[in-house]
Amino acid sequence: MKKIAVIEDDELLNQALVITLKKEGYQVTTGKSCRDGIALLQDNPDLMLVDINLPDGNGISICREAEHFGKTPVLFLTARDEERDMLEAFDAGCDDYVVKPFQMPVLKKRIEAILRRSGGEEDLFLFRGLRVDWKKKQVFCQEQQVSLTAKEYSLLELLVRNRGQVLTKETILERIWDIDGQFVVENTVSVTVNRLRKKIEPDKSSPIYIKNVFGLGYTFGD
Repeated sequence: MKKIAVIEDDELLNQALVITLKKEGYQVTTGKSCRDGIALLQDNPDLMLVDINLPDGNGISICREAEHFGKTPVLFLTARDEERDMLEAFDAGCDDYVVKPFQMPVLKKRIEAILRRSGGEEDLFLFRGLRVDWKKKQVFCQEQQVSLTAKEYSLLELLVRNRGQVLTKETILERIWDIDGQFVVENTVSVTVNRLRKKIEPDKSSPIYIKNVFGLGYTFGD
């Protein structure tokens, strides 16, 4: 699972970014100052989202410091859209620059592009005859394309990107169905898991991809 550090002092935006990125399957760490950002570099994140205007200084200092940590990619989030500010950010080595306010879908695409360029994200996932093309959102089993609904694909993607971890039904509902204020029946996750298994598992009675963890939830693979 790829790790993204968010350095943003606006509490609401910070929380919104964390929720959005976690739903995409990323591990997220957060900070609200230059000091926090430099400290988070020690965790070797795959990408940093950094506000330029921070309470204790200019976020560009984090970007310069990132050069000493194997050039951690940095994407700036800022309300400053003047040319000289952008040039200073790129001169410091940033990978992209997004001006507030921005649309989350656009930000997600920019993140995906940076991770691909930096080697932090692969276009294809391969596991025991299952192939997922993240870019085209296509799934193949034993070289045969499988047609999935949007929810089935989102469920598979969530499990794959969090492989090695156990996801509870509550976590899956929160990440995929956004249950706050939205009614879903109690067995929604189980029903969708069963439908997905019918489409991708060679033997549904002995799954090799989506496995139950008794009393806890589901995990992907071994």
